[in-house]
Amino acid sequence: MQTIKCVVVGDGAVGKTCLLISYTTNKFPSEYVPTVFDNYAVTVMIGDDPYTLGLFDTAGQEDYDRLRPLSYPQTDVFLVCFSVTSPASFENVKEKWFPEVHHHCPGVPCLIVGTQVDLRDDGAVIEKLARQKQRPVQPDAGERLARELGAVKYVECSALTQKGLKNVFDEAIVAALEPPVTKSKRRCTVSFFCLEKSRTFQRSWIPLTRPLFLRYCKGNQLYGDASISD
Repeated sequence: MQTIKCVVVGDGAVGKTCLLISYTTNKFPSEYVPTVFDNYAVTVMIGDDPYTLGLFDTAGQEDYDRLRPLSYPQTDVFLVCFSVTSPASFENVKEKWFPEVHHHCPGVPCLIVGTQVDLRDDGAVIEKLARQKQRPVQPDAGERLARELGAVKYVECSALTQKGLKNVFDEAIVAALEPPVTKSKRRCTVSFFCLEKSRTFQRSWIPLTRPLFLRYCKGNQLYGDASISD
């Protein structure tokens, strides 16, 4: 079985572990435990072929700066996370995390992920940030940063409510599988691209949305038999 390796990075306490636990178990963890290293796995079906989506959690604290890159080799896609309630973690996407992953894994696709969006409009959060002359990070700021840094795209979610959560990993899988752009024409001969995900043994299979399939084969034409060609 082939494997897609997805590594999650970002400042400590921005919700990386909650993101992974909520996605893989459909449960939100009740307490915060700083990560040393951990990994998770889900099964995806691409056409008729099974893949293992390996999800690698990392510790964002500076104490692990030398240890953390040991999890980077053979990564297919990075999720670079920040909390929308923490402008400092947003700044570190540019100042720390993109330089780090591109130093160790140049050319590997990265998505910027805004977490904890359920707290963006929380009164207590807004008041706390206002006292520091700050405000929650807005989607347009994330999108601008993604363009500036050359990220695949900006996505955001809430691990608590699961809003946008599945989309984060759908987009990561598409980014990992999408071939690099070359001057020569590409040919994609797959039949309809169908992603399915199993969260533990109790979860049912969930199909990837058609718009993501079309974006996966962007630059090609879709014919009536659902095959893709130039």
